[in-house]
Amino acid sequence: MKSLLTYSFFFISIATFSQQEDAWLFFKDKPNSSTFIANPNSMLSQRAIDRRNKLQISLDEKDVPIDENYISSIKNIAGITVLGKSKWLNALHVRGEINLIKNLISSFNFIDHVEFADTSLNLSGKTKRKKIVSNHQNKWSKTLTDFNYGSANNQIKMLKGDYLHQQGLTGENQIIAVIDAGFPNVNTLAAFQRIRDNNQILGGYNFADRNSNFYTRDSHGTSVLSTIAGYINNQFVGTAPDAKFYLFISEIVESETVLEETLWVEAAEKADSLGVDVINTSLGYTTYDNEDHSHSYQDMDGKTTFISRGAEIGASRGLLLVNAAGNEGNSAWKFIGAPADAPSVISVGAVNSIGNIASFSSFGPTSDGRIKPEILAQGANSAIINYSTGAINLSNGTSFSSPIMAGLIACLNQFESGLLTSSKNSFVSKNDLLKKSVFESADKYFNPQNQYGYGIPNFETALNNYRISTASIEDNLLINLKISPNPVLNSFKIQNLEAFSGFYSLQIFNILGKKVLEKQIINETNIDISNLKKGIYFARIFRDKGSKTIKILKE
Repeated sequence: MKSLLTYSFFFISIATFSQQEDAWLFFKDKPNSSTFIANPNSMLSQRAIDRRNKLQISLDEKDVPIDENYISSIKNIAGITVLGKSKWLNALHVRGEINLIKNLISSFNFIDHVEFADTSLNLSGKTKRKKIVSNHQNKWSKTLTDFNYGSANNQIKMLKGDYLHQQGLTGENQIIAVIDAGFPNVNTLAAFQRIRDNNQILGGYNFADRNSNFYTRDSHGTSVLSTIAGYINNQFVGTAPDAKFYLFISEIVESETVLEETLWVEAAEKADSLGVDVINTSLGYTTYDNEDHSHSYQDMDGKTTFISRGAEIGASRGLLLVNAAGNEGNSAWKFIGAPADAPSVISVGAVNSIGNIASFSSFGPTSDGRIKPEILAQGANSAIINYSTGAINLSNGTSFSSPIMAGLIACLNQFESGLLTSSKNSFVSKNDLLKKSVFESADKYFNPQNQYGYGIPNFETALNNYRISTASIEDNLLINLKISPNPVLNSFKIQNLEAFSGFYSLQIFNILGKKVLEKQIINETNIDISNLKKGIYFARIFRDKGSKTIKILKE
């Protein structure tokens, strides 16, 4: 399957392969974990740390880099080439002769196990299916048309994305990483001048070529980015025009190899380390040039492929992952690819301009029976920016329904983010609440279908539901607030504030209702009331969604 999820396919002949084989070496441990975790700035940016704190996601060993001595030891083995790595999975992607790779386990006691891309070589190897070749259709369907201000109206208003924008939710303070095949001319096209002038492109990296030039390679990423960030006055606007962006290249369009899964995981790890909020991926993986590396439908269970395992870890770090479902609806394969099969990934299928399913949009469910794709956006005749001319074109593919959706997910995430608790020991992630609000707003939520999923979401409804769900939980959180000690001699702390994110206000009133103190609070710092006379006071702790009043006895 062509892993760029635009509705265009190219015939790829199967080459003759030598005894060289791709494999992942998984290590047993990370010897310096405690040192890194004690010094989080050595592995994550401050924004990433702040985002983790806000979401109350603790750092753990998965955040720690792979031990450099392990990497060096493998690199020094003649005949072994290290092609990639993943700290989340504590693994190296290597290429070499099969027996040489197998012998590494006995040579190095820090290697836990080896997984070959050709799973028949593994001890628990699966029977490989015969390769199913997609029905290769025409290249991108691009129709040059004159557009006015409403060129992107349909793909935004179909989802009620305009309602989010009217509420001031345009992606501001959100960072989106686009992991794709290349971004040529994003640095020159007029359609991206607005995000360039406003310093909304924060950087990127070309993992395919291992260099910092990300304004290169295939134009697919340029088209994808345009649906989120493009802007032509009175003619075109993306779904999150005020977001900031990192641009990463992980796809190598000249071939289809399993290495691209590893490169994607590397890019996602980098995005997390930089504090990214949302990742869009308009890529998907099922079949490869070497059919022994190709996946079966049984592998689409969200926990088998390397890329989907990485995606799940990314979600556990607090990333909102949005992925194209794929364009295999008309092919023999038919189903979604990886990492769209991962449980925590928001997988997006395609409809046309009037909301009918696009025939090319891939089917669910996953092989273990989960609903996929979850939601839909316009992917047939989507308005995009032509990377060469800068004109507004139409193009087809879940490659475009996914970023259209990702931009609005970022806008909704702008409303509120963090980790909430509804009871003493029960935590609810706002990322989960956000996804639930979006899914439940979709038009077939109560009657999901294999190609349609839950359907077309309504972001006006999603925002209102999200607002209500977060407010109700915060009301529950307020119940858990306590003042200690009470009675108070000179100072007290407000306990259980660790469940909150952001700033909270404290007001103290005397028994006659006169306000005697007011301040903002962030954590359990001491509140000094030594200057107050003995007696009864009332402390009011509040934010915009509710408040709690606690009686204080000052001794």
